[in-house]
Amino acid sequence: MTDPDATSPEAARLEAEVIAANTAFYEAFAKRDVPAMEELWASEAPIACTHPAWPVLIGRRDVLRSWRGILENPDAPSIEPRDAVVHPAGDAAIVLCREIVNDTPLEVTNVFVRERGEWRIAHHHASAVAPSVRERFTGGGATSGLGGRN
Repeated sequence: MTDPDATSPEAARLEAEVIAANTAFYEAFAKRDVPAMEELWASEAPIACTHPAWPVLIGRRDVLRSWRGILENPDAPSIEPRDAVVHPAGDAAIVLCREIVNDTPLEVTNVFVRERGEWRIAHHHASAVAPSVRERFTGGGATSGLGGRN
């Protein structure tokens, strides 16, 4: 869901395109499809990635090496994406969403840029929310500012 004030047909089309790119990212992960994952990342814009509990990775070589290692690992967890919200900004868009990994919610920011007419990932950041913080903002439940309930 995008900004409720942005209800034009163009805004709806842009939101659908970005959601499709975000969905393709999670499908590549689910299928452990390294070539698809590599294709989804920007090749012209600078890229970065922060996996949970990892330092920030900067640059295509390091980012794609990390994804290759994760996707080729038979013990890599499954991810269930939820509650995507799109914030468009010209030829970029921010997707805020949640990943459920081994029953643990992670809050996620995916930044997409438009390259040659296609939406590509320029940044992925996923981090766990400390239980004490989650409880403070949700009264002990699993809802968050994204509006969904886990």
